[in-house]
Amino acid sequence: MTLPPADSALGKLMATLPRPGRVEWIGVRPARGVAMQALDEAIASAGGGLDGDRYKGGSGKRGITLIQAEHLPAIAALAGRDAVEPALLRRNIVISGLPLIALKDRRFRLGEALLEWTESCDPCSMMEAALGPGGFNAMRGHGGVCARVIEGGRIRRGDALVPADA
Repeated sequence: MTLPPADSALGKLMATLPRPGRVEWIGVRPARGVAMQALDEAIASAGGGLDGDRYKGGSGKRGITLIQAEHLPAIAALAGRDAVEPALLRRNIVISGLPLIALKDRRFRLGEALLEWTESCDPCSMMEAALGPGGFNAMRGHGGVCARVIEGGRIRRGDALVPADA
């Protein structure tokens, strides 16, 4: 999808965000099959991902995964749970206060790093085991986004997420 012209009515609406997002949680998974490790800060490497994460050396398309904090209660409710811990969902960063879909096809600053939306982060079959029967479907539409690291830098809990063109 290409964005509409910035000066069009739709372009102006799509560029208008209520406020910056905020990093609420950061986690890495050092290897396949091990638990996520929660961090207060992480280093994003250009063309890779977060230091210490198993996806760091990949293609970069899935360098960092983000999920919206406001979706966690929805996922929990749809999975029949009281709550869902971020580590269970296997995403690197939880963002509050900003609809992640508004970043589609855009670059954005997250702490010191510059990231670029690459695709939606759809759930995998592991969500069925993590959340129980129906867990995969509970996450559909709420799985977050994948981003490529364009410029590396430090990302801390509490850092802002803002569109690069803002």
